[in-house]
Amino acid sequence: MSYFANNLKYIATACVAAVIGIGTVTVIGQNSDKSSKAEYKARTYSFCENNNWSSNDRVSTNDLREITVASTGSVNVDAGQNGGISVKGEDRSDVLIRACVQAWGTSEEAARAAVASIRISTSGEIKADGPSEKNWSVSYEIRAPRSSSTSLRARNGGISISNIEGTSEFETQNGGVSVSNAAGTVKGRTANGGVNVTLAGTSWKGTGIDVQTTNGGVNLTIPENFQANIETGTVNGGFRSNIPSLNVTTENIVGEGWPKTRSKRVNLALNGGGAPVRVVTTNGGVTINAADKE
Repeated sequence: MSYFANNLKYIATACVAAVIGIGTVTVIGQNSDKSSKAEYKARTYSFCENNNWSSNDRVSTNDLREITVASTGSVNVDAGQNGGISVKGEDRSDVLIRACVQAWGTSEEAARAAVASIRISTSGEIKADGPSEKNWSVSYEIRAPRSSSTSLRARNGGISISNIEGTSEFETQNGGVSVSNAAGTVKGRTANGGVNVTLAGTSWKGTGIDVQTTNGGVNLTIPENFQANIETGTVNGGFRSNIPSLNVTTENIVGEGWPKTRSKRVNLALNGGGAPVRVVTTNGGVTINAADKE
């Protein structure tokens, strides 16, 4: 399996960070003295580190590559069969690409040879080419100007977008999705994975956001004073909100035959309305949290 292994266990509340596995994972502990701090630092794992494994007749190895390219205003990434993608907007004029290249084989030498044969292209679309055998993956951690637009594709990996203010389109088959502090126009979906959307400020700056999953939970975090036209709901799953105005008041019975299912959906103008914010699932729970109550 790759670093971005399939996560097909669906939970009512999306826990996308765990599904995606991109970025830094910190083990929280006490730092009362130097030895504690050293231990704490040693247990802080960065992107593409501590990612090798062995199982039966297979071993894996990985290589972190960094590439800096000029910004064209658009970040287009195809993560291939087994890779995930994280794009974060920053105050910068270029694009930093960190690629975690991983391969596995019957020996360490074979895995290393496979890694060495993988090439990453940045011309037009960021993607990797490698052996015809599907024994490798490349995941991406990208830093780009905040104004960038993105087009992201994955198959068995998660997608994360944060602090991006352009037009963002994305799709993955098996992986979680995270969108935080974004703006502009955001539209994307996953077939099998949770969705985590975090809104900031008092309104959406741009056209709006539309994110959906078929099999996975939805977690929407939103300030109580946020102005937007909110649409969220599920066909098969629970619904919980600690914002009174965003609680389900009616449940519609849907489907033919027996047993019937109850669709739970909220569609309202929050605090006078604004840009559309649509975050929905078919099979999974919905949780809405007020940003200041977490």
